[in-house]
Amino acid sequence: MKTSLVAASAMFAALAMPVVAYAGQASVPTNYTAEKCYGIAKAGLNDCQTATHSCAGTATKDMDGASWIYVPAGTCDKIAGGSATPKA
Repeated sequence: MKTSLVAASAMFAALAMPVVAYAGQASVPTNYTAEKCYGIAKAGLNDCQTATHSCAGTATKDMDGASWIYVPAGTCDKIAGGSATPKA
């Protein structure tokens, strides 16, 4: 019984090592830059304060033109309703 348990543990460890090594490398790109994107945040999911509210997560309506979230640089203009500047 102990022999089969040791063999199974060794096999599991040998199979798991490449998966663990890959997961540590592929998770976050190192050259990530972000930009503010106005007009796409859902109520309560904005990233920071605006002229109408003082804290992250306090937007009161969906797609408020003054509320923003961070998105990867260059993607805001590709999102329907997104703007790099606040909307009135």
